[in-house]
Amino acid sequence: MNYDLYTQELPRNKLLCKGEAALSDIELLQVIIGSGSKDNDFKRIAKKLNAVIQKVGIENLTVEDALKIKGIGVSKAAQIFAALEFFRRKLIKQPAPLIDSPEKAAEQLDFIKSKKQEHFVMLTLDGARRLINLHTITIGTLTFSLVHPREVFALAIEDRAASIIIAHNHPSGMLDISEQDREVTRRIRQAGELLGVRLDDHLIVAENGYVSAY
Repeated sequence: MNYDLYTQELPRNKLLCKGEAALSDIELLQVIIGSGSKDNDFKRIAKKLNAVIQKVGIENLTVEDALKIKGIGVSKAAQIFAALEFFRRKLIKQPAPLIDSPEKAAEQLDFIKSKKQEHFVMLTLDGARRLINLHTITIGTLTFSLVHPREVFALAIEDRAASIIIAHNHPSGMLDISEQDREVTRRIRQAGELLGVRLDDHLIVAENGYVSAY
């Protein structure tokens, strides 16, 4: 790129010429801020914002903190926090939910409790009982769903799961446990014992709650 020596030292152009690693923390903030005003240029704004971040911590920074800095209005504050949130979502890996109780498993199943057809789903868990994945195995008719152990464990093995929780909804809203429910539990539990993937629970969910068929 044909930037002269002066423009190369502007943070935005310095980033393009030398890469983001060449910029200081304040220079990175200058790029995010973009511009300032006649009485408060973007360099001064960046220094003040950096000082606030160092004082309160980036995780505790609020919009109100930013708005107290002269030169940062609502639009610029929104720009700054949008950049921070994008970074958090894309680059900071959040810990997977810990599923160590039926209540926590049920929280993951809200999306099926009001379905008009029966959905048979599975939570795959690692050795620490953290959620790996949530799979919809089958979608049945108004009153029943057919499921085979091979469909369940093909996905569990692909996820390298240590254990699983299976669940289905009752479109009727009733939380009674049928013989078919108990038979599904038995078949999945036995198949899991052979494959070394433990069945932790089988939950039946409806609008008014859940019950274990394990």
